[in-house]
Amino acid sequence: MAKNINSVSITVLLFVLLVASTEILKSEAQTFCFECGPVPFLGTNADCFNCCKATYGSPPVVSGVVEGSEKHCHCYC
Repeated sequence: MAKNINSVSITVLLFVLLVASTEILKSEAQTFCFECGPVPFLGTNADCFNCCKATYGSPPVVSGVVEGSEKHCHCYC
């Protein structure tokens, strides 16, 4: 029984080290921070990102996405 517990403990430890070292669980979440351009925004996501970078700078802006039924350009930080 003790050998089984040791094996499980070592396996769990190795798994945790693997996850921590490869950043498998690293979050890519971004936070909405600004709007850019006219409404509706008629450009692409790339145009939206360029608008965000030109208006607010990069950083803090890391992406721009055209979203919503009214086509708003949303900048994410």
